[in-house]
Amino acid sequence: MSGPCSYVPPRTEGQGSATRIRRGAALTLLFVSVLATGAAAGSWGHPPDTDERPRTARIPARTVARTADSREVEAAAAEAVKDGKSGSAAAREVVSRSGDRWGAVYSAREYEGFRRQLDGSYVGVGLAARLAPGGRIAVDRVEPGSPAARAGIRPGDQLRSIDGRRTAGRPVTEVVAWLRGGEEGAVGTPVVLGLGRGGHHWQRTLHRARLRTEPVTVDRLTDRLPHATRIRVKSFTRGTGEQVRRAVRRAPAGDAILLDLRGNSGGLVSEATRAASAFLDGGLVATYDDRGSQRVLEARPGGDTRTPLVVLVDGGTMSAAELLTGALQDRGRAVVVGSRTFGKGTVQMPRRLSDGSVAELTVGHYRTPSGRTVDDVGITPDLTLRPGADTSAETRARTVLSGLGGGS
Repeated sequence: MSGPCSYVPPRTEGQGSATRIRRGAALTLLFVSVLATGAAAGSWGHPPDTDERPRTARIPARTVARTADSREVEAAAAEAVKDGKSGSAAAREVVSRSGDRWGAVYSAREYEGFRRQLDGSYVGVGLAARLAPGGRIAVDRVEPGSPAARAGIRPGDQLRSIDGRRTAGRPVTEVVAWLRGGEEGAVGTPVVLGLGRGGHHWQRTLHRARLRTEPVTVDRLTDRLPHATRIRVKSFTRGTGEQVRRAVRRAPAGDAILLDLRGNSGGLVSEATRAASAFLDGGLVATYDDRGSQRVLEARPGGDTRTPLVVLVDGGTMSAAELLTGALQDRGRAVVVGSRTFGKGTVQMPRRLSDGSVAELTVGHYRTPSGRTVDDVGITPDLTLRPGADTSAETRARTVLSGLGGGS
């Protein structure tokens, strides 16, 4: 319960002045003129394990401008329970008034559901959603074989309403809770979605199911040189970091590595740190605020520091995925290719309230190794691709890998 949260539910959520840490020789040769960074509502962080346990750092804290006062939230919940009212409802009102954009309050059942999700299991319809321009909610991803996939729903479709409630202007966290069904959500329960595509609007009734996520997929790109092992990470659920490490160790000799974090909504900070250990020989991954103190996340020694590496990102790369990207970029370990990332760089900590509900409140920002924050700014790739560019991101990434000496 006490660990940092760095997740934007699978939509399912000022630059530091420090000089960028010096980059490695391979990156410098190719990009000397170009080189010039996460938990959020909907899921939960846990204390990092053993060798990734954060230590206290003597780094000046940044002030969080808009956050709910935890004592006020707890007092409001306790008073409501004493009066026979809903403690979680009272706490939500305090968080809403505070302007804490990433703060949220969840019932005990919702909390347990989110914990299950971080274990790779959840009850839902298989939709990942995101905030679209104008405050609209759009489908970002559809899980293969899910109720949403069987209903023909596609990425890019508008998610206009859920059980008659309009989604426009609502927080994504609330939309996710509607999809899950809140207290009543269970396997087999129906949910009516109002959808839109190309000016056509329709409704579809889906039934929630127990779904498992496969956060890491690995394949090889051998159609042209350089050959590359592509590791796609959708989110940092439990075990993801070790899966990434295993994929790196098993990559064929001579393969470059393409780490695809596009559309990654974040997850467990400890898992993002563990994934960083696959590419770094120890050292700093990130720092984050924890009630005024600063914590340091460090990689394990012994990672692969020689294989050419490109990280693919886009506007759906969020939170813990930005933390990992920023670490690899600042440490000179990877070239980042794609479009500017989402910019969710605040840290939330969960607190149990008197009625069993859980409040997740913003406590500070995380920073990349060079001291950059990413909140509302995002990470700028080393090589930025224009939307609609003729050359695909993967094609450009493989060109970069070729310049780094990757492949055979």
